[in-house]
Amino acid sequence: MRIAIFGATGTVGRQVVEQALAAGHDVTALTRSAANVSVAPDQRLRIVEGDVLDPGAVERTVAGQDAVIVTLGAGRKGVVRAEGTRTVIEAMGRTGVKRLIVMSSLGVGDSRGNLDFLWKYVLFGVVLRQAYADHVRQEAYTQAADLDWTIVRPAAFTDDPATGRYQRDVAPDAQGLKLKIARADIAAFLLEQLTDTTYLRRTPGISN
Repeated sequence: MRIAIFGATGTVGRQVVEQALAAGHDVTALTRSAANVSVAPDQRLRIVEGDVLDPGAVERTVAGQDAVIVTLGAGRKGVVRAEGTRTVIEAMGRTGVKRLIVMSSLGVGDSRGNLDFLWKYVLFGVVLRQAYADHVRQEAYTQAADLDWTIVRPAAFTDDPATGRYQRDVAPDAQGLKLKIARADIAAFLLEQLTDTTYLRRTPGISN
């Protein structure tokens, strides 16, 4: 497939790019600088330099693609996830691309009950409050879009190797989760959504 990836230089985005290329997909990645792309050169990888808040750059990235994957992040900061995703959605509307897969976070929306005290009241409640609010807006933009969307809500990222053994579609009332998952497993799950419609217009949570 032809895939546009936004957030390709982030810790999960890099995994998505590498795994997509390994699976034989053609990848177009938007980045502010080509030098930030750390994967090995590949003839199936096209780099578009630009900002995710720039409609023109985003449209050049999206045009002609079969699907779009968004793994935008900005640490504790807000704005980029939501507004970048909105820019992507608008570009998809103009170019006729329909399949959108967005990485959000476990704890957003009806998955808030999955969080323990630390995550609910200290991390998302104080330390990562802006990032949490950004994900809330990001999901709202996505769910309102006339697209074939899936919002994936992973737990906290780890650098552990991929195992494929984690809970999928975590129930909103699920308790006792480890609240972590390998970046490589997140990337693999995001890529699965390219051909699997199980979670179409749904918000599956994934966690160990």
